[in-house]
Amino acid sequence: MPGWVAQSAVFSRLSKPEQSALARLQPMRVPKQHTLFHPGDIAEAFVIVLNGRIDVYLTGPSGREILLYSVAPGESCVQTTVGLLGQKAYTGEAMTASDCEVVLIPRALFKDLMDSSAPFREFVFSAFADRVQGMMHVLEKVAFHKVEARLAADLMDRAESGIVKATQAELAAHIGSAREVVARQLDAFAKQGLIERERGAIRLLNPSALRKIAEISQEV
Repeated sequence: MPGWVAQSAVFSRLSKPEQSALARLQPMRVPKQHTLFHPGDIAEAFVIVLNGRIDVYLTGPSGREILLYSVAPGESCVQTTVGLLGQKAYTGEAMTASDCEVVLIPRALFKDLMDSSAPFREFVFSAFADRVQGMMHVLEKVAFHKVEARLAADLMDRAESGIVKATQAELAAHIGSAREVVARQLDAFAKQGLIERERGAIRLLNPSALRKIAEISQEV
């Protein structure tokens, strides 16, 4: 069967009628920084990411954001799964981190597949378990790892040819801290000669030292 269904190892295991039902769904292109859902919205479809990445954030009363998880091809959005299965409203906000290509499986078809297809159920629950485990890892880092360690690790992960292109707000959301705290820590890194702050970018001057800082595991 041609198209996106045949390209997926998961969906190629479905029955021919189930594959046909999915094949009728057309992929959609979604531009970068497009909001897919807000807190309070009701889940209407299960999102399959074919290309790109979607970031899901939780926003506190003060407006501070924390990145809960990202959804890449082959992964799932736990909030959407909970919304469809448990009829719960979204508590977070999802935004495309890059140009994306996605397929939306309507609620009715999603429920039919959950009822009739063991391979589809296996995919949904396996992806759900992986996502919950990832969220627990985020909670562990925010609760026990030093801000300097989390920031150093994030800078190392983001760096391309020694350059990080991200705002202080983006860095803060990714490591679960406040923008002001990130700004102070970046200043400290700069004074130590570890980074150099440029317009719209951060240059890593001493990656090995940042890597050692990133290995600090717990508050003392």
